[in-house]
Amino acid sequence: MMSEIMSLTFLGNTILEYIIAGSIIFIGGLAIKIFKHVLLKRLKIWAKKTSTTFDDFIVDVLRRVIVPLGYFGVFYFSVNTLTLDVSLKRFVAIIGTAVITIFVARIVVELIHYVFSVYWIKAGKDLALDRSLKGILNISKFIIWGLAVVFFLDNLGFKISTVIAGLGIGGVAIALAAQAVLKDLFSYFSIIFDRPFEIGDFIIIGDYLGTVEYVGIKTTRIRSLGGEQVIFSNTDLTDSRVRNYKRMDKRRVLFKLGVTYQTSLAHLKEIPRIIEGVVNNVSDTVFDRAHFFSYADFSLVFEVVYYVLGSDYNKYMDIQQEINLAIKEEFERRGIEFAYPTQTVYLSKEQ
Repeated sequence: MMSEIMSLTFLGNTILEYIIAGSIIFIGGLAIKIFKHVLLKRLKIWAKKTSTTFDDFIVDVLRRVIVPLGYFGVFYFSVNTLTLDVSLKRFVAIIGTAVITIFVARIVVELIHYVFSVYWIKAGKDLALDRSLKGILNISKFIIWGLAVVFFLDNLGFKISTVIAGLGIGGVAIALAAQAVLKDLFSYFSIIFDRPFEIGDFIIIGDYLGTVEYVGIKTTRIRSLGGEQVIFSNTDLTDSRVRNYKRMDKRRVLFKLGVTYQTSLAHLKEIPRIIEGVVNNVSDTVFDRAHFFSYADFSLVFEVVYYVLGSDYNKYMDIQQEINLAIKEEFERRGIEFAYPTQTVYLSKEQ
């Protein structure tokens, strides 16, 4: 009696075959549920104890991507054990291809997102870099999902090669028309990953100088010392020699001063030691040298070199002012006179 019931046919399949398919779904779903709530939970606890973040990423991908894909895989396998109508079997195959394509694309996107997150953390969690990486991530998502759609349509039997060939010809035309935009885009990638400067850095490009305010896909904006905003294309920046003063550990300062020709030899020998003492008495400076440099038209020229520890321009100017005032005070105390343009006219009286 039982064997007769099991051999009954419904929609091309026996009751036994339906029971087998249902059993596969039940056992497979139960196994995945046990994996999710027992093994995956233990893996998550273990991953939190490690110093690396890659195992956390793997556990997260298993939970959000692989587990749902496993449920569908169990369903797909059980359905394929049944004898189905050709059109229905084709429909199930299409659904299977679509689901696999979607989940593979999601895994790739998650991997790229993880790589960008690690890079952002290693770069110091810079907010400007975070915005830039999100922009690149959106572009990457567009490309990945576009390839996923092409792959899916190709598996459906569409002649994608013809479409791609047409897009290729059109793409060449678009690329030629948008050559400048593409150059700026690649320069943007170079700025983001090579990081010659960042938002907040004080840079000089040619005759322009200012603080970086914004780095975009096509342009970079700089706030000049005069207050106006100067806009550069990214290609202009990557093709130029950029001087970044924000990353300067110390600033080399060279200046000259002149004293009169009437200055005595003893004072001339004393001046380098006077300047050295003045510089050493100013904080955040390192004295390098002071020398009697040359004989000029109306002065005896001394050249001085020292270093300011730091990159701040206002700090440099404050230190230079303090040094200038101290030198002036020491010279006045010793009766040493600074030189200025003078002319001496000699008159002779003829008899």
